[in-house]
Amino acid sequence: MALRIIFLEEFGKAFVPKRLIPNLRAYLLTAGFSEVPYRFFGLLFYISAFITSFIFLAFLYPYLKKFSLLEVYIYSFLGWFIVQIFFAVLFILLVYFYLDLKIYYRTRKMEEQLPDFLQVVSANLKGGMTFERALWSAIKPRFGILGSEMARASKKVMTGYDVDKALIELSDKYKSLMLKRTVDLMISEIESGGNVAQLLDRLVDNLKETKDLKDEMSAAAISYVIFISVIVVVISPLLFALSFNLLTLITKFMSKILAATKSGSSLPFAFSEISIAPDDFKVFSIAAIFVIAFFSSLIVAIVEKGDMKGGVKYIPIYTFGSIIFYLLFMKVLTTLFSGIIK
Repeated sequence: MALRIIFLEEFGKAFVPKRLIPNLRAYLLTAGFSEVPYRFFGLLFYISAFITSFIFLAFLYPYLKKFSLLEVYIYSFLGWFIVQIFFAVLFILLVYFYLDLKIYYRTRKMEEQLPDFLQVVSANLKGGMTFERALWSAIKPRFGILGSEMARASKKVMTGYDVDKALIELSDKYKSLMLKRTVDLMISEIESGGNVAQLLDRLVDNLKETKDLKDEMSAAAISYVIFISVIVVVISPLLFALSFNLLTLITKFMSKILAATKSGSSLPFAFSEISIAPDDFKVFSIAAIFVIAFFSSLIVAIVEKGDMKGGVKYIPIYTFGSIIFYLLFMKVLTTLFSGIIK
């Protein structure tokens, strides 16, 4: 009842254009969602409105008091509109990023289950079943996502769909070259009246051989992964921590020399003050380590998996690991360098 009072679902539907609803529903089905989450969209609207209100009242409104009433109305509208649009676009991009990753992992899971599923279908065909019956009987709970998708395709066939049309719709639903080629070969073999079971056996052998080759390539690239990981997580934070302490040491040394020259000591050369503050360098170091760790995780994913999206799980490991080592090295090196110049 509380959700009904604040119109979560109504706001969610209002901000989704009607012409995008069919495409949005198909996209969400690919990600594993059976319904469009209008209430969630409405909740995101309320969150963005709350954040916009806080930013406007805390940061923007105090600067508008010196303008006239008309200018306050105009600037208030523009400020509110720009901030609200910014957070709305940000939330949309975050949701799209999450759904895209979910579709990616679902696709990879289906490709892993495909050889075993085809092997069961081949065994059913060899047992004398028709292709439609063999496809339906091969659906097992252990096949997970692939089993549920094949179950939808089989139900379409039972309601009058052509089997080739149902399988083509399944292959077009996911951006998987492996699934699409497998479906195309099965359809062509069915239409030509060939031995589908023999084709499936060859497909299973080829898919397993391809998987073994990918595993060998990943194992061969493990040395590059280890090298990049050590550089990013250990060496890079160590160098930044060492640079910070050297900068602090040089700053203290230069301040003593400048103090000596101002007190009357004459030197044959002159020094200028250091314009880089150690605290600013520390902020720069943390930002640089974060950027290095982020892109290195994507590079590791490309080297190991051949796809950038597979590196999302490495991002927190590399970023938090490098920051923790940086703080540890800062503590150790600061203790070592503290007694050199006081």
